[in-house]
Amino acid sequence: MANEAQKDFNAMLHDSKDMPKFQIITDAKSIEKYGGNRMYFAPPIDYDKVMKRIPYGNVITVGKIREYFAELHGADFTEPITAGIFVSIAAWASYQRSEDETPYWRTLKANGELNAKYPGGIEAQKEKLEAEGHTIIQKGRTNRKYFVKDFERVLFDLKR
Repeated sequence: MANEAQKDFNAMLHDSKDMPKFQIITDAKSIEKYGGNRMYFAPPIDYDKVMKRIPYGNVITVGKIREYFAELHGADFTEPITAGIFVSIAAWASYQRSEDETPYWRTLKANGELNAKYPGGIEAQKEKLEAEGHTIIQKGRTNRKYFVKDFERVLFDLKR
């Protein structure tokens, strides 16, 4: 996201944009990729609510949140683009608040990757995760990416 200082992320977080909603997709490649045609759109505040559930020492991935929403609402999958955007909105909204923090740094991208779009970027997320006991590893020489080592061991189960 750009111009974060000029945006009111808490207003964005509470703007449901006519969600939740379902859409039936007809593109054969997408149906094959996602395993069905019933796509769910969760509102931004739902991502924030789920992210707040992740306890100290645990992590979750955006993909696991999407799977949870799809199962909860009887969809084949949750729309991936808005999911990434809404997770970032939840992070920035928390950053702009003085209370009621969302531990957004515990929400990772696929394969346990840190999210450069969070407030303070990779360094801030890395610092917060290491403070909770996680080991961060770097992969790649030119296109460096950072991951929580063995993140699968500390994945939070949203169904509990």
